[in-house]
Amino acid sequence: MGSDPFSVAAAHLAPYDVAMAHFPLRIGLTGGIGSGKSTAAAHFARLGVPVIDTDEIARELVEPGTEGFDAVLAAFGRGILTVDGVIDRAALRRLVFADEARRLHLESLLHPLIRQEVRRRVNTTSSPYCIIAIPLLIETGQADLVDRVLVIDVPEDVQRQRAAARPGWSMEDVDRVMRSQAGREARLRAADEVIINDADVAALQGEVERLHARYLELARKRGRAPA
Repeated sequence: MGSDPFSVAAAHLAPYDVAMAHFPLRIGLTGGIGSGKSTAAAHFARLGVPVIDTDEIARELVEPGTEGFDAVLAAFGRGILTVDGVIDRAALRRLVFADEARRLHLESLLHPLIRQEVRRRVNTTSSPYCIIAIPLLIETGQADLVDRVLVIDVPEDVQRQRAAARPGWSMEDVDRVMRSQAGREARLRAADEVIINDADVAALQGEVERLHARYLELARKRGRAPA
């Protein structure tokens, strides 16, 4: 997450209305490219926690035949389509990360649609807490969207190695994305909880399970979870 062109738009979400009541505890999951956010989110999901993934929402909103697809196609042209007629995310990524104006335009197209869907999913969540995965939560000043911020942290050299190992990614692509993201220190300053993901998957899963118990307890104290 955070490296997809739709992640940029997904990050710019407006705060929820204060009048909306009975929220689950909202945990904002974030971190830099290659940090392991997706792996952490997947383990929360295996524990039964609702995960609202803004990357996933953004991709769904630009499937062929949708309002978002038509808007993006009108703005960026047919050159961003694959031979199958779907949006080529790699091609669009190259466009928006190389041009600030295009990135901002993409955000303006998708932002209202993503916000509406995130709000709908939170409103229908009956669990004690939920995870809202927002790749650029810190960068876009959207901490007021959530109750707590969980940062998946990793040394920058490990970030680069992991991200560059993805199919179709060059080190130049990785560095371009990293330059668009907050630095490690900025993310850590904003965090309520931190998972340092510099070991294996089992260690990451253990940390997720530790925080799962903590978040259930915090939700219970707020009156959203059974005693």
